[in-house]
Amino acid sequence: MRGCAIAGRFARVLAGALIVATMAPTALAQRGRGGGPGPQAAQSPQASAPIDLTGYWVSIVNEDWRWRMVTPPKGDVASVPLNAEGRKVADSWDPATDGSCLAYGAAALMRMPTRLHITWEDENTLRIDTDAGTQTRRLLFTTAPSPAVKSLQGFSRAEWERVAIRGGARGGAPGGGNLKVVTANLTGGWLRKNGVPYSDQATLIEYFDRFPASGNSEWLVITTAVTDPKYLTQEFVTSTHFRREPDGSKWDPTACKP
Repeated sequence: MRGCAIAGRFARVLAGALIVATMAPTALAQRGRGGGPGPQAAQSPQASAPIDLTGYWVSIVNEDWRWRMVTPPKGDVASVPLNAEGRKVADSWDPATDGSCLAYGAAALMRMPTRLHITWEDENTLRIDTDAGTQTRRLLFTTAPSPAVKSLQGFSRAEWERVAIRGGARGGAPGGGNLKVVTANLTGGWLRKNGVPYSDQATLIEYFDRFPASGNSEWLVITTAVTDPKYLTQEFVTSTHFRREPDGSKWDPTACKP
């Protein structure tokens, strides 16, 4: 399932690149004739968003059910590329700490069975609140330096990746695309609720893709790659699916254990 999601994502990017290549000669010809549009004022990330990610979304657990819907038993680290040190840490997990906020850091939060509420906090900051663990992430479209202090949700830099599409894109500004987020400045946490670790050296790259499906439904796919030189032998890649909800009537915040 993960391979299909990743392959699908890059297939869409490749298709977009082909569209851009097809359109390029026309655009260049227009510029040569002086018929192209003049310079435009820069728009904010909110105003220029190629897709609309705002609203309420519920996770659809269609893979890895046994590691996401229940707390796995101690030592169950299957499919996570842990090195010997990481496995040692996982084997030392105390089941009495089940429910700890360490399982709700940025590297694992989107993988939780949760609802998301995505809003624009300001024109340069996309905010994600979760009802599972009652966490808040802020995705900043900024070049400002990272803060010195690390945190559970870290520091997330966001950028729109755009693909030119004739006729515009559904749910956003003309053209299509996705959101790329790079997060660092993390404190250590767990990749799973049974203490499978990531360290404060970890970074993650995420791609947020929205697409329509049958029955007028809207889906959000978040592809995540966690890199950790301390505990992982290679990237830990997952693809997590969410379906848009009409409102927040099912929103049910549940705090994690400090």
